[in-house]
Amino acid sequence: MEAGWVQCGQDAREHRRGTNVQASEQAIRQVVQEVLAQLAARGSNGAASGRLGGAPSGNWGVFDTVDEAVKAAQAAFEQLSRASLEDRRRAIDIVKQICDSQAEELGRLEFEETKIGRLEHKIAKLQAIKTVPGVEFLRTDAVSGTHGLTVTEYAPFGVIGAITPVTHSLPTLAGNFVNMVAAGNTIVCNPHPSGAKIACEGVRRFNKAIFEATGLQNLVTIIGKPTIESAQAVFDHRGIKLLVVTGGPAVARAALQSPKRAIVAGPGNPPVVVDATADIENAAKSIVAGAAFDNNLLCIGEKEVFAVKEIFDQLMTAVGKHGGYRLNASQVAQFTAKAFGPPKEPGGHHVLNRDFIGKDAAWLAAQIGLSIPPETLILYGETDEQNPFVPEEQMMPFVPFVRANCSDHAIALAKKYEHGFGHTAIIHSHDVHTITKMGRLMNTTLFVKNGPCMAGLGLGGEGFLSFSIATPTGEGVTSPMTFTRQRRCVMVDDLRII
Repeated sequence: MEAGWVQCGQDAREHRRGTNVQASEQAIRQVVQEVLAQLAARGSNGAASGRLGGAPSGNWGVFDTVDEAVKAAQAAFEQLSRASLEDRRRAIDIVKQICDSQAEELGRLEFEETKIGRLEHKIAKLQAIKTVPGVEFLRTDAVSGTHGLTVTEYAPFGVIGAITPVTHSLPTLAGNFVNMVAAGNTIVCNPHPSGAKIACEGVRRFNKAIFEATGLQNLVTIIGKPTIESAQAVFDHRGIKLLVVTGGPAVARAALQSPKRAIVAGPGNPPVVVDATADIENAAKSIVAGAAFDNNLLCIGEKEVFAVKEIFDQLMTAVGKHGGYRLNASQVAQFTAKAFGPPKEPGGHHVLNRDFIGKDAAWLAAQIGLSIPPETLILYGETDEQNPFVPEEQMMPFVPFVRANCSDHAIALAKKYEHGFGHTAIIHSHDVHTITKMGRLMNTTLFVKNGPCMAGLGLGGEGFLSFSIATPTGEGVTSPMTFTRQRRCVMVDDLRII
């Protein structure tokens, strides 16, 4: 009897053990199925590489402090380092697609926030992001010889600290994203406070779409409420390996004082020279198109014109036929007095009336009592070289025209008032000798012949687009290769093919 009870107890225990094992296996299968379903929903590409975690913390890359933003960007860099080039390409394509398909909405948001420029050009700048180069610009160099094989790769820096301007808040951020992420970096952005809302909105949309498609998180982070202090914190943070600054003289100087390597897109005051051999109609049309684009907010935009006396009056007439409204001498003087205050100290810069920056030509004209057609693209008038509009980067659609004695005189004036920034210069001429002479003397990053300034960035000319033109530090028109460092791999006495 006792043996029977023992056997029955053993049978019961075995039955319970079998039942428990079956239940455990069933529970495990259920958990695995749920995990697989979640991974599949978040993107098979990310699941295959084993990079996915939980949903991102924070507000899709928008953070309150620089420390938080850098920490998230560092984690993103480590994740991106394990990802494939295809992942980078997908992330970049998503940003380009958002900028293109949502350009009207995002452009309007930027225009409403910053209240400068022209709405149609805010939209056009976002649509142009699709022309910014990505991973296709990366390359690998190899040298093979008697002593083996050396391969030079172009590797990322890590987390890049970016300062972006109010003039092109979201386009600069998006363009930098394409270049920097293509090179394998992640970004911490401190935007200009007057363009912070649209920059943050762009970051949220970019990160959300990229995460849903690839599982990559926080490839770009941003300070939600940027200040001078947060910009300085970006400059000083040990987790940031490279600085990229796009802005005016003050922020450029601050970046150049940092012990970190800095790529600085500083100010410009692009001059235009028109000589006696120029196609006058094309010159007039080009000057208006460049100076009018986004109400002359572009750092490459035509800011002052030096035209030789033989064709000066003809050029002035032609500009009026292509969308310009000519001010007479009295009106120029009146407008100049409104646009600029006197220098704060002897020999200093005239003080720009910042309320005039990026406003429409008709609005500017109204400030001196003129009612002109709303479709007017620029104001212009003859000045001497002492007029503040000549030496100052004014960023509004008024262009001063200065009469030059000859082409050499015009080029000398262009050299003087470009201030050695090395940014952009433009000439309209069919004399190759004159063009060559000016190009050598100016030594600018962009030198445009017989076209509007935008041609220098692939918009109407050959080449590619960037919103960060690094003139003070010499990198020029930035591309993905700008944001890489060389990494050499050497195999001695093996793998040589010669």
